[in-house]
Amino acid sequence: MSLLEKLNPIVGRHEELSSLMSEGNLSGDEFTKMSMEYAELSPVVEAITAYKDAVQEREDLKELLEDPDMKGMAQDELVQLNKDIPELESKIKLALIPKDVDDAKDAILEIRAGTGGDEAALFAGDLFTMYKTFAAQKGWSVELMEAASSDAGGYKEIIARITGRNVFSEMKFESGVHRVQRVPETESQGRVHTSAATVAVLPEVDDVEVDIQDKDLRIDVYRASGSGGQHVNKTESAVRITHLPTNIVVAIQDESSQHKNKAKALKILQARIYDAKKQEIDSMRSEDRKSQVGSGDRSERIRTYNFPQGRVTDHRINLTLYKLEEILRGGGLEEMVHALIAEDQAAKLADLEN
Repeated sequence: MSLLEKLNPIVGRHEELSSLMSEGNLSGDEFTKMSMEYAELSPVVEAITAYKDAVQEREDLKELLEDPDMKGMAQDELVQLNKDIPELESKIKLALIPKDVDDAKDAILEIRAGTGGDEAALFAGDLFTMYKTFAAQKGWSVELMEAASSDAGGYKEIIARITGRNVFSEMKFESGVHRVQRVPETESQGRVHTSAATVAVLPEVDDVEVDIQDKDLRIDVYRASGSGGQHVNKTESAVRITHLPTNIVVAIQDESSQHKNKAKALKILQARIYDAKKQEIDSMRSEDRKSQVGSGDRSERIRTYNFPQGRVTDHRINLTLYKLEEILRGGGLEEMVHALIAEDQAAKLADLEN
């Protein structure tokens, strides 16, 4: 099937939506849904129209080559069209790549110290600082939801909510095991130690997408305490929620209000349940996942930060950047994020063409 034949149904659907919306027989929800689909298809249809016009113009110019008076002009225009048409094809194919329904969503960021003791906790803190700075540069907001500090600094675990434009689309490839290689300050022999932290980026969902029944929840309340037993809360404001069907547990003690902690815990619980279902569906499509950047498996080692060599290597796309400090300050992370997105798009384009 030619590219033009593949495009005809898209143009037809765009015209159908336009007709249905102009008739005025739709409910408010139907109109909203159709107008969103229409808006998504409009730039694709514009690209298709430009492509069809260029292809037709090329055919017309080929006929003009037979005319001695028009041949020179026709040849010049053909040279330009032969450059424009492949670019228009690429633009259309990119627009046809199936979009991740979660890309426009906000995200729940979870970072946990892994192997390496105090060094792992310090590294978890470094990662959180990196993402917080990156978010600020993007104009996103970061809300701390829960943090378990380490006595030596950094975090055993930290959870935050990131809100803004297309947060999940740019953060989703950060999920996995991040490894650091550096000499700890306490290391007198100058030996390089290897530590790790696990990052999970979950799309934030609402009540409609994940319906949690009260009967499926066990809610425990207890007194919150700070790091090392400091700042003990005299009221039972900390909340632990267990989702019985999945055995997913969320505990929050960040706020002094039990109500606020419960609301935060429920939001994280919704995201984890949604993510678990998504992971299950993705694992059933294991063949498709071979073409994607990373498997989404939280245990997959995705990136190494090597301090002695000043480099950061992303193992999924074999990209090494010698700008470790810049990346950890958040400024250099965008280059790596965009490389991951480009690789993912290239893989999906290859699937589209097969």
